[in-house]
Amino acid sequence: MCQISRRKMLLGSAAAITLTATHPKALANPASPPVEVGKVENLAPDIYFHEGNLALGHCNNGWIIFADYVLVIDANFPSGAQVILPKIRALTDKPIRFAFNTHHHGDHAYGNQVWIENGATPLAHTGVVDEMKKYETGYYGGSPGRWEDTAKQRKDVAAAKLKPPSLLFPKDLIFDDGKHRVELMHLGIAHTHGDALAWLPNEKILFTGDACVNGPYNFVGDGDIEKWIATLELARQLGAKFVCPGHGVFGAESLLADQQAFFKALREGIGKLVKVKKSPQQVKDSVAQLATELKANAQIARYVSERLLMAQSEKVFMEMTGQKFPETQKTSRDAQHWHSHQHGLELVVA
Repeated sequence: MCQISRRKMLLGSAAAITLTATHPKALANPASPPVEVGKVENLAPDIYFHEGNLALGHCNNGWIIFADYVLVIDANFPSGAQVILPKIRALTDKPIRFAFNTHHHGDHAYGNQVWIENGATPLAHTGVVDEMKKYETGYYGGSPGRWEDTAKQRKDVAAAKLKPPSLLFPKDLIFDDGKHRVELMHLGIAHTHGDALAWLPNEKILFTGDACVNGPYNFVGDGDIEKWIATLELARQLGAKFVCPGHGVFGAESLLADQQAFFKALREGIGKLVKVKKSPQQVKDSVAQLATELKANAQIARYVSERLLMAQSEKVFMEMTGQKFPETQKTSRDAQHWHSHQHGLELVVA
């Protein structure tokens, strides 16, 4: 796994809940808060963040305790949901009413059954179901899709059932009990065509799903990088104080700028080659040099994964020219494999 220490793996699987007090001095420097995998972070009264254990394929989660119920942000894999559930129960006995899927990928939506069994309704932007109809073909009457592929590799998925979100919104959906307000919003295409964010305007906290991550976790196969940059710009205009990404440590608003800067630099690097009419093979051969250039930029170096950069570069090249790299099937397969590896799909998880 990329940048995942043995200590973090052990922390991610620890049974005991550890709560971090909201320390004013620590939050005064939100770019580098004292966050640990598997540790519940109290960002503000009734608002929590949990960094998932990537060694188990788990995404980050958040939850908001309203006056009468709890809203969970991202369903995770089934095993990830089972990790989060007792941690929420340790904080409140209020019913968990809603589980928000920020997008359709398995590590953010395959745990829906767990939340349903505990009284919650999964909800998402309409684009999430549109994407599921495209990729989860086994559920919708076609040949086996991504769920079936994942179930071959993960025991937690094999033992569960796919439960698409049943409460859908086309643009936005607001929760407001007079004390807390959460605005779920689709700002545009990004990591997928169905991404939505959770914005807490009173606390200025933004949960992004994988529209923004903090590290080398950008799988671009289901999105559009040019539109992704524009969507991140709209997210930046919200004026968040804290940004909770889909993977990696939470940070300040600058995290959105860093994610955006990585994609801009990537497009600029490929764009220069396109401008001088380099062939697909020549562009492909230039990716190693591009990796060196991107890693030299301190703002974005942490986003560079040489295992993913080839597919990310090809995606940009396709957006600009409509052409693929030679041996593109292998390039795409390698990227999908590495994305799966990063999200725990090669692990047999109970």
